[in-house]
Amino acid sequence: MTPAALIFPGQGAQKVGMGAEFFQSSSAAKAIFDEADAIMKNGLSDVVFNGPQEKLTLTAYCQPAILTMSVAALKAFQTHPKFQNLSIKFTAGLSLGEYGALVASGALSFADTLKLVERRSFFMEEATKLNHGKMAAIIGMQKDAVVKICNDTGAEVANFNSPEQIVITGHASKVEAACEAFKAAGAKSVIPLDVSGAFHSTLMKPAADKFFTELPKVKINTPSIPVISNVDAVPSSDPAKIQNNLGLQITSSVQWVASVEYMAAHGVQDFIEIGPGKVLKGLIRRINPALRVHNIEKPADIDALAF
Repeated sequence: MTPAALIFPGQGAQKVGMGAEFFQSSSAAKAIFDEADAIMKNGLSDVVFNGPQEKLTLTAYCQPAILTMSVAALKAFQTHPKFQNLSIKFTAGLSLGEYGALVASGALSFADTLKLVERRSFFMEEATKLNHGKMAAIIGMQKDAVVKICNDTGAEVANFNSPEQIVITGHASKVEAACEAFKAAGAKSVIPLDVSGAFHSTLMKPAADKFFTELPKVKINTPSIPVISNVDAVPSSDPAKIQNNLGLQITSSVQWVASVEYMAAHGVQDFIEIGPGKVLKGLIRRINPALRVHNIEKPADIDALAF
């Protein structure tokens, strides 16, 4: 059996039509979309399959849509004979993607996860209205240099995505000052992100505080597969720690580089990215080109897997 990790993308990967082929071809996938519609009561599946894109990117739809599509693809994959050829060592996800990883691990039911994600997205959007926050991607600077400039300017690190790509976050004025400093320090590229607020920063504390009160309302099981947390990049099977990390994740830096390095150091060479897009494949290629990433966006991707 091939040792592998199941990994799940985060916000920004959404696109109209994602998951439609799974809905049509897999009863297990269809059941997930039907369950999501029953819980959300906002026509989620119709927006996912038919758009418009502007509606799909709204807070009320975006995060639940990515989670639902990813879990539907996962369920379709789990019913395929090729899944039996894998030994799943870890699950992990980028920010929002961690919720797909928790479903895959058995730590959370899909229904409870969807309810948490809906609350999480609502609280985060609320928090963006309290402060003028910004985010930017810094390309081509070492981690230590990025952290130093953030410390000097009051900006914060949102995501350690790859050795060459780090996302910063925080108060708009502080992020703008940091961006100027990065340009002066020779960053290859400084790219402002089109987002509504400063995610993964201390400006999200109002959202985190409210989310901490929601987390005890759902049952977190001991996962059957270790889940790598964004917060500390190590696996946990302790429900109490998983719960706490989900609250901390809203204001903490996403430790994606360290997460991938941990899984690779513990015997995983094959990563299966489940959900829309190929963002994680691109990031992992930059973290360690020797690692293999297989994408599952549609049924044909499962058929093409060489396991």
